[in-house]
Amino acid sequence: MLTLAGEVRSHYVGLDERIATLASEDMAERQRTLERFFLLQGITFTVYGAESSTERIIPTDLLPRIIPAGEWATIEKGLTQRLRALNMFLADIYGEQQILMDGVVPRELVLMAPSYRREMQNLYVPHQAYANVCGSDLIRQPDGAFAVLEDNLRVPSGVSYMLANREASKRTFPGTFRASNVRAVDRYPDLLLSTLKGMAADWRPNPQVVVLTPGVYNSAYYEHAYLARLMGAPLVEGRDLVVHDNMVYMRTTTGLRRIDVIYRRVDDDFIDPLTFRRDSGLGVAGLFNAYRAGNVVICNAPGTGVADDKAVYAYVPEIIKYYLGEDAILPNIETFLCREPAQLSHVLANLDKLVVKAVGASGGYGMLIGPHASAKERSEFADALRADPCNYIAQPTIQLSTAPCLIDGEIDPRHVDLRPFILSGEKITVTPGALTRVALKKGSLVVNSSQGGGSKDTWILAADAEEAQS
Repeated sequence: MLTLAGEVRSHYVGLDERIATLASEDMAERQRTLERFFLLQGITFTVYGAESSTERIIPTDLLPRIIPAGEWATIEKGLTQRLRALNMFLADIYGEQQILMDGVVPRELVLMAPSYRREMQNLYVPHQAYANVCGSDLIRQPDGAFAVLEDNLRVPSGVSYMLANREASKRTFPGTFRASNVRAVDRYPDLLLSTLKGMAADWRPNPQVVVLTPGVYNSAYYEHAYLARLMGAPLVEGRDLVVHDNMVYMRTTTGLRRIDVIYRRVDDDFIDPLTFRRDSGLGVAGLFNAYRAGNVVICNAPGTGVADDKAVYAYVPEIIKYYLGEDAILPNIETFLCREPAQLSHVLANLDKLVVKAVGASGGYGMLIGPHASAKERSEFADALRADPCNYIAQPTIQLSTAPCLIDGEIDPRHVDLRPFILSGEKITVTPGALTRVALKKGSLVVNSSQGGGSKDTWILAADAEEAQS
C-alpha cells in the first residue's frame, strides 16, 4: 500500500482516504460485519488434525488487496501462456512423448512420478484441455514483478472464498468499491459451467453436468456445495452415480438420468475402485471405462497432477519454450532438484536457509521451512532427503510481499500470496480476480488455509469504468 518513502501508491489512494475517515471502533465493527456474513453463509474450512473443532470459519481480513490494470494484464498473459503450454505437455506425455524423446524433460522424472497415470495413454481429451480449472500461486518478488511459486492442476480449491470475499467486501466498503472501477468476478460460476459443458458439446447438445464431492467431511465441502448451487448443477457423491453399459447415470427420485460431464473434486486415486485404489468408497465403479469409451468427460482429466509435480515445475520455462517458442512471461522461483546428487549436497548443507517440499504434496503439508525449523526437525528432514531424494525439491526462503491487514484493531503488514483461477476448454479464460491468501501470524510465511492461514478480497482494477462493467 505504501512505497518505501511512506507515500500511498496511486491505486490505493481511494481506500487510504476512506480508512482515514474511520475511527478504530468503526473499523472493528466493519470487521465484525464481515465475520458475521461468513458465519451466516456457513463459509467454513476443515483443518485436519486440529486439537479443537475441525470445521471453522475461514479467517478473513477486512482490507482488500488492490492490483492495478497494467500489472494484471501481464499476469493474465503469463497465466494464459503457462496453461496453454502445460495442456500441450500433458497431451504429449500421454501421446507421442516427443518432449521426453528430445530430452527437454527427463523421461524418468515424468514416467516414474506418482501422479502419472498410464491408463490415460492415448485417450482423447476434448480440446486437449486436460486442466480445465487451474489455480497457480503467484508471489511478488523484491523487484515488484510477479513469479509463479507453484501450479495447481489437480483439484484446486479456493475459488468460493474469492467469491465470498467479494460479496463481503461490497458490504464493508461499498462506496470505495463502486468508485474504484473493480473488475467483476460474479460471472465465474457461469464461465465454469460454460467451460464444463463445452467439453462435451461436440456430441451432446445440452450436456448434463454434476459436481462430484467426497462428502461432507472433506476440507473443501463448502466450496463443492457452493459452486454446485451457483451453477445449478447437482452435487453428487460416488454412491449417487452408477455405470451401465459404459454410460454414467445419476440416481434421482424419478429414475436414472444420464451424466455427460463430471466436475470432480475427488483425487485420482479414489475416482474408480476398479481402475485405481480398490479400497476407495468415494468413487464410482466402472467410471474410468466409461471415460475411456468417450461417454463421459471428467474435469480435470485424471493424470493432470504430473504437470504440477514440484519437480516438473522446475522445467516449466523449458516446456513453454519447447511448445510455444516463447520465453516465460511469469518466471519460476529458483528450484533445486534433490534427485541430482550435486543439488542434494547443496540442499543438505543449507537446510537452515531453504524451504524443502515433497514433490507430490500440497496444502502446506510435507514441507520444511528451514529458517523457522528446529535443529531436530532439520535433522529428521535430512534423513528423509537421503532416504528418498527423488521425492523432494528445495527453494530459497522467499520473503513474501506484505499487504495491510486489520490485526487487533490496528493496521499491520502480513505476508500474502496470490491465487488466480484459470479456466481451459475451447479457450482459456483468466478470471479477473484472485484469492489473496494471508499468513495471519506475525512473521509467518505459511498462507495455506489448511495450515491456519486466512484470506482477503482482491480488487483487480479496470482501465476504465466500461471494462469494469463488462
